[in-house]
Amino acid sequence: MSEALSPAESTSSRKVHEFFLDNGLQVIVIPDHRAPVVTQMLWYKVGSADDPKGVSGLAHFVEHLMFKGTEANPPGQFAKVLARNGGEFNAFTRNDVTAYFERVAKDRLPTVMALEADRMSNLRFSADEVKSERDVVLEERRSRVENTPAAILQERMMSALFPGHPYGIPVIGWYEEIEGFSPEAAVEFYKRYYAPNNAVLVIAGDVTPDEVKALAEEHFGDIPASETLEPVRVRPVTAAPSEPVVIHVADPRAGRITVQRYFPVPSYPSAKPGEAEAIDLLMRIVTGGAAGKLYRRLVVEEKLAATAGGGYVRPLRDTGMLAFDAIAAEGASAEQLEEALTRFLAELRDGNISEADLTRAKSSYLAQFVYAADSQDELAAHYGGFLSAGLTLDQIEAWPERIDNVTVADIGKVAATYLDPARSVTGILEPSAETLAA
Repeated sequence: MSEALSPAESTSSRKVHEFFLDNGLQVIVIPDHRAPVVTQMLWYKVGSADDPKGVSGLAHFVEHLMFKGTEANPPGQFAKVLARNGGEFNAFTRNDVTAYFERVAKDRLPTVMALEADRMSNLRFSADEVKSERDVVLEERRSRVENTPAAILQERMMSALFPGHPYGIPVIGWYEEIEGFSPEAAVEFYKRYYAPNNAVLVIAGDVTPDEVKALAEEHFGDIPASETLEPVRVRPVTAAPSEPVVIHVADPRAGRITVQRYFPVPSYPSAKPGEAEAIDLLMRIVTGGAAGKLYRRLVVEEKLAATAGGGYVRPLRDTGMLAFDAIAAEGASAEQLEEALTRFLAELRDGNISEADLTRAKSSYLAQFVYAADSQDELAAHYGGFLSAGLTLDQIEAWPERIDNVTVADIGKVAATYLDPARSVTGILEPSAETLAA
């Protein structure tokens, strides 16, 4: 077992504490003594990008199976225990991570930690449960994707943006591959990736590092590390589009016309020093709500859009993505909206970001970061997400300083480099095939 924290570590002025158990489990403690409440998040460094070839959606499926129970806690017991203890829980799967979340009163932390440790190594499910849950996931895909034109468009755009890379495959998986899920594939995936040396445990709330360390040792310390986990996961290197790709989806359920444009860019884990921060601030200036340049241009000035925005998908391990989107105003055509978006992005590439724009963006972004620190949930998600994607604690804590160091020249450089129309994928969603034919 690891040694106890020294008094110096326990009383450190550093807000976030980090330690590792002998089996490789990384533990992050974020003390917050304002209320006797604790948030626990257990992040596994595995997501849909790790699905075996031909078995897309398996990481998401195993997330579902994690609630099927163990010998000590039969099916349904997890939810019952949380309900009896007044707790909340949830889980999600993304491209690179799968995370499990609980929020409880401080004195119930041992209970939820024991539940998570139990299912990290003792998950049990039958063939009938696999079949039943497979049907649940298929229905989820039907309702959220097949019946949602915007989701259909997004899947096609992601496939075009990341050809040959797992990021181009939907997290939920392809329908025909979900149908083929087997208990054997789920067990193998679980045994390989659900292990302490592939996880980050984040505890935020009314606790001390010593308290958390003792509990983590008690509940997780004896769980063996995975011996089949790859030290470094090698994924295909994706080639960005070499010419503009335009994808049309016409569907009477679509509502108003929507135009979107995606660009591949470095993520925080994969970017050169300072590059991700510049991209982050660029998008803050351009897509920061009603104050963003895109909204002001397309909605306020040209009145072609009812709303406009976008964002930077930044914590992905291998590469990131920029997304711009606009919903057409009454009477505006897809062609008008797309042309206006193209003109706007061309101006960004030419360098139309001012010092005043950058100063405002830094101030609002850093202020938002400070406000977010008041939320246990947001802090746990912030640290857990970036640590799971490959950043270190020092890199995460240095983020405000690195944001403050970004210059207008840095913004101009990333805009000129990455807003290249030849590397873009544009998606157009229209309410009917007749509109497209016209």
